[in-house]
Amino acid sequence: MRADEPTTLADMQTVSVAASYPPEVQDGNVPSPSPERGAWLLAGALAVLGAAVLAAALLIAGRSASDAPTAPPPALPTVATTPSPNPVAAASVLAHASVSTHGRASTQRRGAIVTRPSSTQQQLDASRFVDQTRTHISARWMEGFYAIYATAQRTFGVNWLLLASIHRQESAFSTALGTYHGLNFAGCCGGPMQFNVTNGPVTTWRLVRDSFRYGRRPSAYDHATAKHPSIYDDFDAIMAAAHLLSADGAEYPLDGAAWAAAYDYYGHDATGVTYADQVLARAIGWSQHGFCINCGVEATMIEAVHAAYGAPVLAALVKATAARVKN
Repeated sequence: MRADEPTTLADMQTVSVAASYPPEVQDGNVPSPSPERGAWLLAGALAVLGAAVLAAALLIAGRSASDAPTAPPPALPTVATTPSPNPVAAASVLAHASVSTHGRASTQRRGAIVTRPSSTQQQLDASRFVDQTRTHISARWMEGFYAIYATAQRTFGVNWLLLASIHRQESAFSTALGTYHGLNFAGCCGGPMQFNVTNGPVTTWRLVRDSFRYGRRPSAYDHATAKHPSIYDDFDAIMAAAHLLSADGAEYPLDGAAWAAAYDYYGHDATGVTYADQVLARAIGWSQHGFCINCGVEATMIEAVHAAYGAPVLAALVKATAARVKN
């Protein structure tokens, strides 16, 4: 987490900003128009009123256009490189994962509040990741997310491609059935970014639900809820996800820190390794070739990411499991 970010839940409390407006001023000393000039004055007033309405409409349209761009946010100057195995990268992700010989994740970060998925849930998730990658998404549908991605990146210093890749992995860019109501098949998570609202004592969602307060909400976007925060509101959920990724070490580079943050996002298990491999591979591919809504993840990129970051963590998990069974 960056030094200028809030570090406690107390730092994330509501900050109210009161707007003040000057009182209306009525001038009672304006003389009444003479009968012969009344028609001309009325016509002039209507013309001025029409011009004002047109100007207001153009201003609103301009603001709407800026709030909801029709193109993805501009790419960051540095293109992500394809990772390769090296001792430094392996040590970094292993230190972050902190897999002990007893198979428990470190509680120094979010391990204490992350529920370990059951084996059934892991199998269903593995299938879900593939199915959602094959879902076709229209360009028009995506336009509502670009301003939100840009705001989240600017606010929390997380690469929007990593954020968008998790959005894709979790809910196929909010097109998966049940995205905007209820909870998932496991009865734990919901919304565009599939936040857990059942793990305690402090749920993942509750930890970061007020993150939307740090950025400017677009004046209009799809699936805005009446009350905030809401796991079903695109802005609330995506801002919360960006804050969570930032708190777990992700920044602009699509590197081992980004992999570890994605691993934390799902949970510390074998399926979490697959999840992080796919999320980071997709983000790196977008960085190198441009954002592509419906492009699949290149198998060679997944293999490269796994070799550099996933394989050491998976090996540690297997070793921890063997030790636990032996004991």
